[in-house]
Amino acid sequence: MGEERGTVVIGAGPAGLTAAYELLRRDSPVRVFEADEVVGGISRTVERDGWRFDIGGHRFFTKVARVERFWHEILPDEDFLLRPRMSRIYYRGALFDYPLSAMNALRNLGVREAVLCVGSYARARLRPPKDQSHFEGWVSARFGWRLYSMFFKTYTEKVWGMPADRLQADWAAQRIKNLSLAKAVRNAVLPGRNRTDVTSLIEEFQYPKLGPGMMWERCAEQVRRRGGRVDTGTRVTAVHRDPERRRAFAVTVDGTGGRRTEPAAQVVSSMPISELVAALRPPAPPEVLAAAADLRYRDFLTVALVVPEEFSFPDNWIYVHDPAVRVGRIQNFGSWSPYLVKDGRTCLGMEYFVFEDDETWRTPDAELVAAATAELERLGLVRPGVVEAGYVVRMPKAYPVYDERYQRNVDVLREWLAREVPNVHPVGRNGMHRYNNQDHSMLTAMLTAENIACGTRHDVWSVNVEQDYHEESRHDGDGHRGTGRDAPVVPARPAVAVGTTLDGATRHDRPAQVRLG
Repeated sequence: MGEERGTVVIGAGPAGLTAAYELLRRDSPVRVFEADEVVGGISRTVERDGWRFDIGGHRFFTKVARVERFWHEILPDEDFLLRPRMSRIYYRGALFDYPLSAMNALRNLGVREAVLCVGSYARARLRPPKDQSHFEGWVSARFGWRLYSMFFKTYTEKVWGMPADRLQADWAAQRIKNLSLAKAVRNAVLPGRNRTDVTSLIEEFQYPKLGPGMMWERCAEQVRRRGGRVDTGTRVTAVHRDPERRRAFAVTVDGTGGRRTEPAAQVVSSMPISELVAALRPPAPPEVLAAAADLRYRDFLTVALVVPEEFSFPDNWIYVHDPAVRVGRIQNFGSWSPYLVKDGRTCLGMEYFVFEDDETWRTPDAELVAAATAELERLGLVRPGVVEAGYVVRMPKAYPVYDERYQRNVDVLREWLAREVPNVHPVGRNGMHRYNNQDHSMLTAMLTAENIACGTRHDVWSVNVEQDYHEESRHDGDGHRGTGRDAPVVPARPAVAVGTTLDGATRHDRPAQVRLG
C-alpha cells in the first residue's frame, strides 16, 4: 500500500498520535505533521533547566478499558506512579476541602462568618433570586449569596474571563447537580443516610513518572518504529479537496525542508476545527467560513516558580478563590511526581486563564515571573524572597469556549465536512471543539482509525456527550447530555464578519477580547 493511499494525521497530541498508532496496528500507512517542535499538545511535558512542567495537570484515570490498555501498551507498568488525588480551595488565607465539606468550611470560616452564611442561605430560600437562568442566580439560590461569592464566583470568572451572571445555568446544574447547602450539612451530620444521589470523586490516579509528555514521546517513537512518520516543526497550511469527487486528496505542509504537497487518501485532523475549515482549498462557502470564524477559545499560561521543598503542599493543585490575585490555580509539580522536580526543591505552577494576545499574554516573561512571585507571596504560601527561578509556558487554544452559537456553528461545520469531504475526520478536543479529557480525545481517534482501516461506521461525535462526570466513581443516572466534560455555555460575542485580504486569504474580524491584565 503506497503513501498516496495512506492517511495524513494533522497534529501530534493524544488524539493524533493515538490515531496514527491504531492505524499502524492495522497495517495502514500514516504520516503525522505537528506544527510545534514537540509532541503531546496540551498533554506535553515542558522541560526547562531540568525542571518538568505538566501544562494544566493530567490525571491518568479513565473508565474506558481500551484507553487503559493503550496507556500500558505504550509505557511499562514501572513507568507509572500511583498518586493520591487531592485538591483544595484557597480563600482568605485558609484551605477548604474540595469538593466542599460543610463542617470543614464552617470551621475555617469561624462562628460569626458561618452564622452570616447560614443567614444568607435562609434569605435565598425565603426570597430566591428572580433570575436563575444564569450561573450566579442558580448557585446563589442553593447556597446563598455569601457562600456563592466565596466559593463559586471568583474562580469561575477567572477561568472563563467574564462575569458569572453571563454564564448559563445549565453548567451549574451539571457540575453541582443535586447539592445544596442544606444537603451538604445534612450529609455531614448524617453521612450514612440519604447519599444515593451524591457521587464521590476518585481518590487516586496513575501518572507517568516524567509527566504526561513521556507517554506521547514514547508513542511517537513507536509510530516511527512501526514505519510511520512523525514530522515536528511542520505546519499543515492547506487541505486540498476535489469538489466534484467530494474528497480531500492532499495537504500542503511548511517545515524545515520548505513547502511541499503530500498526497492523502484520508485526513485525520486534531487541529482546531476552525483552522481546518479555513485551510481547505478551494475554500468552503462563506456561511461555513463564518461559522468557523465564530468559534472561540480560552488560552492558558503557566508561570512555574522554583521554591525550597518546605513550601511544598500535598495537593496536586489549589484553586485560588481570592479576588485580590489573578492566578486561578496553583500546581505543585512535586506532588504529581518527584521526578518532575529536584532534590530539596519543588516547583509551583501559577496558572492564568487568558485570551491569546491580551495584555497578560503579551507581557514579557521576566515581568510575568515577578508578578506571579508577588502573588504567591501575597497569598502567604511562601516567604518573601524564597523564589529562586521562574519559567513561563504559554498554551494557545487550551479550552474550547461554548457560547450560545457554538453548537450551531459546530453543526454547520460537521455537516458540511461530512458531505463535501467525508474522508476528513476531526478528532480530539480542538479538532471537534469539545471539552474532552485526554481519554475522550484518544477514544475519538481509536474509533476513527477503525472507521478508516476496517470500514466501520462509529459515530465519534457521540463520545463524551456525558451522562456523568469523568472522575466520579458512580453514574448518577440523570441522563444529562450537555457540552461534554463540565464546560459552561457562555454568552456569544457579536457576529463575526468574514472578508478577504489583498492576497485572497480569508479574513476574520473579531471584536477586542476581554483582558485580564
